[in-house]
Amino acid sequence: MRLTLTVIRARPLWLALALACVSSYSLQAKDVAPPPGIHPEKVADFVHAVLDADRTIYTNQVVNRMQAKGIVSAAEHWEHENALPLPAQFLQHSGKLVAESGRGIRYRLISLWPIYQRNAPATDLERRALESFSQTPDRPFTGIVTSGRKQYFQAIYSDRAISAACVKCHNSHPLSPKRDFALNDVMGGMTITIPLD
Repeated sequence: MRLTLTVIRARPLWLALALACVSSYSLQAKDVAPPPGIHPEKVADFVHAVLDADRTIYTNQVVNRMQAKGIVSAAEHWEHENALPLPAQFLQHSGKLVAESGRGIRYRLISLWPIYQRNAPATDLERRALESFSQTPDRPFTGIVTSGRKQYFQAIYSDRAISAACVKCHNSHPLSPKRDFALNDVMGGMTITIPLD
């Protein structure tokens, strides 16, 4: 009898607890929106930070160190000369692999003074970005581009001559339309393209 009385007395307490949990859950489910996705501008900033760091490390800790020690040099025709890829080629080749992966993201180096035409701006947005870097080189230039039925967010970041090797290569290359670059000059841009769907 005592056991029955305790269960009867405890039943309202359990019922109140159960209702509190359910109402708390339903309030949270209604009032709390699902976490928003990351804005494409932020994604582009993340990607740019990684690419910039990787290329800087490759330039300073691999290419420059190996050349200074006389172990191996970096050369434009590295595949045939048993050499390292130039830092710009390293980035371009990794960008090609990413594009071939089918994930929709692309990145590449572009310039108003490309050694090869494939590195010229491909869109009006890219051209305007490169032109804007003479005034605001420290801010990315962003916009939406359309290809077929798909829309892409595109961010273009200024690309500076971070080493003497960059300057030397561009100033001495026979196909280079500009031959007076100096260290830290804006040589072009890094464009990052991200699908919006």
